Amino acid sequence: MIFASDNWSGAHPAVNDALARHGEGMAAAYGTSDLDKAVEKRFDELFEREVAVFFVGTGTAANSLAFASVNRPGGVVLCHREAHVIEDECGAPEFFTHGARMAPVDGSAGKIDPVRLKRELERFKPDFVHAGQPMAVTVSQPTEVGTLYTSDELDAISAVTRGKGLTLHMDGARFANGLVATGQSPAEMTWKRGVDILSFGATKNGCWCAEAIVVFDPAKASQFPYIRKRGAQLFSKTRFVAAQFMAYLDDGLWLELAGHANRMADRLRSAIDASPHARLAWPTVTNEIFAVIEKATAERLRTKGAVFYDWNPPHDAHDLIGPDEMLARLVTSWSTSESDVDRFAESIEAGA
Repeated sequence: MIFASDNWSGAHPAVNDALARHGEGMAAAYGTSDLDKAVEKRFDELFEREVAVFFVGTGTAANSLAFASVNRPGGVVLCHREAHVIEDECGAPEFFTHGARMAPVDGSAGKIDPVRLKRELERFKPDFVHAGQPMAVTVSQPTEVGTLYTSDELDAISAVTRGKGLTLHMDGARFANGLVATGQSPAEMTWKRGVDILSFGATKNGCWCAEAIVVFDPAKASQFPYIRKRGAQLFSKTRFVAAQFMAYLDDGLWLELAGHANRMADRLRSAIDASPHARLAWPTVTNEIFAVIEKATAERLRTKGAVFYDWNPPHDAHDLIGPDEMLARLVTSWSTSESDVDRFAESIEAGA
């Protein structure tokens, strides 16, 4: 009953097979192999336009180098208060941008409020050098609390960023899970909504180590090869990342895996919702679940082998949790089985 994170899951057999198959023989290094070029072309097809793609090893690297590519002196990236880039990346965005800072914006359900975003941006006066200057806005899709931006919400944020001449970045660590939940195409959830750069995650959804930075206007990516090299993310044997993406995207495997994870989350949500000893903290639709659980019940679940994380409540949700309760995050993955969920359901039903 491992619900700690989809990072705990292994690599899908198709990904392992691709790594073994493409690991034989010789291939050009540093992203110049035929396989690398074929996968880059696959991204063009996926997003229905020519894009620039840069493979990296981690989601933190993808986000940080994306910001570095649009940095300005005194640069500021506006993000939601609970965003991964401000809460969970140990200052990496600031480090790789050589001093840019993350500025929080409030909004319910883990989503930036476009009215508040506009208000925050108005605090940066062009003639007030001490405040620095905004360079980008970043949204997480799905968000850090498992919710999703609607198309209208992304359009509203994009309108604000466009009005200020800023880059709109999307952190897509669980991009596939969000895509399946919305039923949209990759294009509809990104550049058609005004997104300029996407951190495209695959490691959480069946790959071994595969993340990509997708720049939707290749003309704006001319300096990115140097930024990636300087950031120590240009692997010599990039074919091993490309091989993972080739298997991942082939025949819709990535959407199949994300769909399974989301369905297992639905099953888990139903079990929590039916229990007298726990309740859903707020609605989610992807593979992340946030539940308020009696402390005694949580301890009992763990003694039975359940693994999940205690979670800090969002800044606007502290009143959700009683003195004898805790907030837990539970995450399903492509390898979560129905039996895992059903065992959890039986255990949580029994309570303390």
